[in-house]
Amino acid sequence: MTLFKWSKPIGAICAIAIILYGWIGLAQSPQPSVRLTTNPPINQVRPLEAEATTVLGSGHYNPPVQLMLQAFDAQGQSLKDAKIHLQLFTPPKNPWFTTDFPIVEGTKLLDIEGNAPTGQLQVQQTLPIRGTYQLLVAVTPLVANAFEPIKQTLTLTLPENPLKFRYFGILVVILLAVGLLGGWVIGGRQAIQPGEIAPQQVRLLLSGLIVVAIAALLWVNISAELAESYMSMPGMGEEVPSSGKPAKLQSQGLYMQLSGDKSATVGQPAKLQVSVSDPKTSQPVTDVVLKVTTTQLENNWVAFAYEGTPDSNGKLAWEQEFFDGAPHSVVIEVAPQAKAKEQFQPFQVAENIPVEGVAPPMAVRLISLTYFTGIVVIGLLLGLWLRHRQTPRTGLTWKRSVS
Repeated sequence: MTLFKWSKPIGAICAIAIILYGWIGLAQSPQPSVRLTTNPPINQVRPLEAEATTVLGSGHYNPPVQLMLQAFDAQGQSLKDAKIHLQLFTPPKNPWFTTDFPIVEGTKLLDIEGNAPTGQLQVQQTLPIRGTYQLLVAVTPLVANAFEPIKQTLTLTLPENPLKFRYFGILVVILLAVGLLGGWVIGGRQAIQPGEIAPQQVRLLLSGLIVVAIAALLWVNISAELAESYMSMPGMGEEVPSSGKPAKLQSQGLYMQLSGDKSATVGQPAKLQVSVSDPKTSQPVTDVVLKVTTTQLENNWVAFAYEGTPDSNGKLAWEQEFFDGAPHSVVIEVAPQAKAKEQFQPFQVAENIPVEGVAPPMAVRLISLTYFTGIVVIGLLLGLWLRHRQTPRTGLTWKRSVS
């Protein structure tokens, strides 16, 4: 009877253990995944905002970072005949510690979908700011039900340029020294003339600080507002040079057209599309390779590049954000695949796109100015404290002269 009494609880415990073991084993079993690698390694990359300066960087613009996405099945084998959809988002907004491009914070930098016969998608993208980028990746089969779709979120953390911390520290020391000197002067024993509320040196120092603060505030904000209004006036923006190539072209039995947005604004993605077809039958052509290159024309650096094949409709569509307020050139080159029946000489279509710059928000500028002013105030208080400790307590610090 005792054995029978305990048989049911023991059986229930065993059943629960079997279920938990199976669940844990299923959870720990290999799952389909997407792996991200970069070239060069991400810890060797610097944000665009500093890499081209002679003080903070190399003095020239480096090539864009190569982002390589590889899809694997549960056995760790590369997926074949896949389609990969990539969405790349910039680091989220942080108003208290903003970057040099606050407008592009928390925005979509790139949105592209391409065929991946070997399960791999490669893009080259210039990363404008420091912080953690988010990549939303969706992998689907080109052949229906060939494998289960994969959705995965990846992250990419771009470090700040170390030299910026060094120069920021130097600036902080200078501002503290200015405040310390001012506090030391104010805290000294000085005579107050009849009818004055403070000694002449103190009044001159405070007046100078106020004038400098007001001038800095006016210069930072008015110059930014004038630049923004200047760019928004019709015909007053930077002149966009001609690309020298047509946006649509018929050549060697093919018709290729680049279409989409003709202008862009910093912080907003622009939609672009290229299509390839047979001009005689109007049927899409898919056995070609498309090479996309977006170049900033003012300093001639590459913002984005991609090489892939069109979809079943002979089209390649993508969205990209132009984060620098300068004209950009979008060039598409078409070439035949190695095993294509029809071979031809590669040719190009292009479009030059004007990009409207956007001034940083007023709040960001005021916060930055507040930080610098706060550092000066801290130095001022420190100077007063040090002067107070040194001065003997034999009476009032400021003595009013008797006529």
